[in-house]
Amino acid sequence: MVHEYRSQGRLSPSSYEEDMGLLLAPRLAYFAAVARHEHVTRAAAEIGVPQSTLSRAMVRLEQDLGVALFARRGRTVSLTPAGRTFLASAERALAEVERAADSVRADADPTAGRVAFGFLHTMGSETVPALIRAFRVDHPRVRFTLVQNYGEAMIERLRAGDLDLCLTSPVPDAPDLVSRRLDEQRLRLVVPDDHRLATRKRVRLAEAADETFVTLEPGYGLRRITDDLCAEAGFKPRVAFEGEEAETLRGLVAAGLGVALLPPPAVPRPGVVELTVTAPRAVREIGVAWLDGHPDTAPVTAFKKFLLSRRGHLLPE
Repeated sequence: MVHEYRSQGRLSPSSYEEDMGLLLAPRLAYFAAVARHEHVTRAAAEIGVPQSTLSRAMVRLEQDLGVALFARRGRTVSLTPAGRTFLASAERALAEVERAADSVRADADPTAGRVAFGFLHTMGSETVPALIRAFRVDHPRVRFTLVQNYGEAMIERLRAGDLDLCLTSPVPDAPDLVSRRLDEQRLRLVVPDDHRLATRKRVRLAEAADETFVTLEPGYGLRRITDDLCAEAGFKPRVAFEGEEAETLRGLVAAGLGVALLPPPAVPRPGVVELTVTAPRAVREIGVAWLDGHPDTAPVTAFKKFLLSRRGHLLPE
């Protein structure tokens, strides 16, 4: 029998590669089984489809490719040179799909799956390690992919699907996100230890109106809070430096470059004094956010439930 392989007119030139992938993908496993057995009936029995269905699928595959993949002798077949070339790539593609399936199944495993979790830089030294340590008491095999970044960048990665959950401040309010307030953290006015205010324990923020500030860069939640609190106190801060790390700012305060509004340090820093701000109320809310309508795997569900259970006592004493 002579087989003719003609274009069937199904593929548009502008989308040929994409459409060809859609046409070929479901048939690769069929093709690999026939090539492995070199017998249509035995291949059909292995993959659980009628022999006639498998035969038609192989003919259709050859028609779509416009290339003979098999030399046929009854129900026995052998690969042509083109068939051997195609088989090598088909087996690599099938192996990659199997690896991807194994990976997503492993990530969703209730006892040993993966959680992609984002958090603020200022949460990294104490808060997040303590949370993970406490969670893993009951879930010792759950794996974490951790991303440390500023708030807006984490929200972008949440929307892109790179993160399951993020711990951020301010607590976001957006229609495509679900967010829950977990705790609040007092901010302090940090001044050099030889500053005119360094002998005080408490201060109104307006008393720092003439000071130079060192702050985080625009886009950071703490920068937005700093600007808002200064505005509430009646002034716009004069900024000498914009950075990315709270502890860098503390070091610059100690060097006399300016003052800063910061959360408490993990370890006391020499060279600075940390003052309680009495007015306005200087706090930042910390919450957890996730994408609305996004289905959770079992480990993500467990970690989300754990975080929500820490409401009001998220932060170290």
